[in-house]
Amino acid sequence: MLSVFPELLNYTILAPLILRVVVGVIFVDLGFLKLKGENDRWVASFRALGLHPADLLVLIYGIIQILGGVFLIAGFLTQAVALVFVLLTGLELLIEWRAREVLKRDLVFYLLVFSISLSLMLTGPGAYAIDLPL
Repeated sequence: MLSVFPELLNYTILAPLILRVVVGVIFVDLGFLKLKGENDRWVASFRALGLHPADLLVLIYGIIQILGGVFLIAGFLTQAVALVFVLLTGLELLIEWRAREVLKRDLVFYLLVFSISLSLMLTGPGAYAIDLPL
């Protein structure tokens, strides 16, 4: 099938860049929320799920999200970081699906972030990344 805008196909290398930067900013924000604004809720959520020591696990989780988000924005280890985020958001999707009262987040949000992370894992970093294709 013919493309409606075939000239835009010259810029397909920019699509992963856009996804990478956006999801990187989202994860940096989520990480800071876990460390600051929503820390008490996340600690209570981890305790309700039986994860101990909840304080330490939330701290580690927030740091992973911040560092991973920065790595995605820079395009460093994109596919590895995306794999970690696929696993983490997949777990959050499962928790949200099974126990909506625990996190009280939007299932669609986690599905979107999961899909973007999966896409980055499959397609790579795109343009303007530190990662070098082998």
